Amino acid sequence: MTKSKKKAREKSPRIEAKPAPLPPAPETAAAGQPEVQPGEGLAVPLPEVAAPGAEVPAAEAPVPEAPAAEDPLQALQKELEVARAQADEYLDGWQRSRAEFLNYKRRVERDLEAAHSVAAASILTRYLVVLDDIERALKDHPAGADFEGWVEGIRLIQRKLQMILESEGVERIPAEGQMFDPTVHEAATFEKCDGFHEGQVIGILQQGYRLGDRILRPARVRVAQ
Repeated sequence: MTKSKKKAREKSPRIEAKPAPLPPAPETAAAGQPEVQPGEGLAVPLPEVAAPGAEVPAAEAPVPEAPAAEDPLQALQKELEVARAQADEYLDGWQRSRAEFLNYKRRVERDLEAAHSVAAASILTRYLVVLDDIERALKDHPAGADFEGWVEGIRLIQRKLQMILESEGVERIPAEGQMFDPTVHEAATFEKCDGFHEGQVIGILQQGYRLGDRILRPARVRVAQ
């Protein structure tokens, strides 16, 4: 090394290296608490268990799973089945109500016909007495030319009254020459008569009438024995 270089080194100031500062020491433990020594394990805090009956925070509550989306075709099929069941139920109820109404209508009509028949029979029976009197008057009418007009007038009244009764459905009960029938005949006498069989009607004392199946008045007859 040359002399000039040695002199330059001697003249330049020396820079001494300083040691790096140490990290600050940890704070001392609080009074009454033991210091954690190096090498000792740190305690891991356990999760807190909620007491029975305590509410669970919303964030910790289990989230229900969303239901799976239903197939639109299956949903329509179910709706169709429900609609068909309702339609069958409504149809059954309508048919039952209609049958009940028809039965009620027939029953009312039958009752009205029966009531009309009873009322008509009661009224027509009173006219039969008048018709009987007219027929007796014609049988015993006085003879002579002076009474022909009177007799013809009585016959006209009889025919009109008879037509009114027939228009209402009143019919004569056949009796003379018929076998005695207790359902439509009333025996006034039993007589021995030649030319008639036993139980055969000989003659009619009072004409009988019927209105449909209803007997307004049985025929009073003479019966052979």
